[in-house]
Amino acid sequence: MIDNDFTRTFGIEHPITCGGMTGVGTAPLIAAVAEAGALGFLTALTQPTPEDLVKEIKRTKDLTDKPFGVNLTILPTIRPVPYDEYRHAIIESGVKVVETAGSSPEPHLPDFKAAGVKVIHKAVAVRHALKAQSLGVDAISIDGFECAGHPGEDDIPGLVLIPAATRALSIPVIASGGFATGRGLAAAMALGAQGINMGTRFVATHEAPVHENVKRQIVANSERDTVLIFRMFKNTARVARNSVSEEIVEISSRPGATFDDIAHLASGARGRERVLAGGDMEGGVWWAGQSQGLIHEVLSAREVVDSVVAEAEEVIVNQLATQVKVAV
Repeated sequence: MIDNDFTRTFGIEHPITCGGMTGVGTAPLIAAVAEAGALGFLTALTQPTPEDLVKEIKRTKDLTDKPFGVNLTILPTIRPVPYDEYRHAIIESGVKVVETAGSSPEPHLPDFKAAGVKVIHKAVAVRHALKAQSLGVDAISIDGFECAGHPGEDDIPGLVLIPAATRALSIPVIASGGFATGRGLAAAMALGAQGINMGTRFVATHEAPVHENVKRQIVANSERDTVLIFRMFKNTARVARNSVSEEIVEISSRPGATFDDIAHLASGARGRERVLAGGDMEGGVWWAGQSQGLIHEVLSAREVVDSVVAEAEEVIVNQLATQVKVAV
């Protein structure tokens, strides 16, 4: 068993998290992750209203008595999001761990801290992580360029970003982006992290609430089957490669292109409805990281956690130890 400050602070068995994923982080998956001894996060904004989030938290508690958290992603939107109400729903429901992402968590920290809620903030750069640490978050999930979703604009891969972050920070660091195996967990710990965050790997599980075509596509895809979109709009996002994401890149590269030219293709609602729910793999954009190239079968959440931990322990205790010769 891997035991460190992160597992002890957050009361979990294994140093693995399933970060918030829009349309995916719902009770069946997050409860299964918790039952496996890892830390999963319901995605608050997947729920249409704060009242719906309260119901989803209760549904998760009905499925597990182990720790789980809620992701609150803070982003500017056309239609205002009642973030204060979502925060209140989290606190009143007795959730004790929150993953924040996007904009600064500062406006939410006083209430979370007063309620005894621990906060993990997801950052894509060391400077952002340092700012979050100074605000009082309890841990940082540092997101390398390999990740699904928004990796920022610096293009720093995990092999550099993780040790840069762990050197600069004094709170636990969770390595995120490109992780799907026990070798990855062992590598992250060697780089100074105290655990890993996996997203795409948990989408390819039996409990993930997405169409089976999505899970099969992740298994079939290689590490080359992602595309970076929105680069020219300074809002880079990594998504799975398909005809829609490639069309977005092509249209965006035209002189004078604006976001309005691709909005109909880039709609998150379209991707969730046609791809995640409907199984049409060319129906819209959907999130996936380069870790697709490391995922070779659909497993249960418990099988994923158990296999990752077992492989990491084997690498750390046996494979690496045998390569060190101690001088006498």
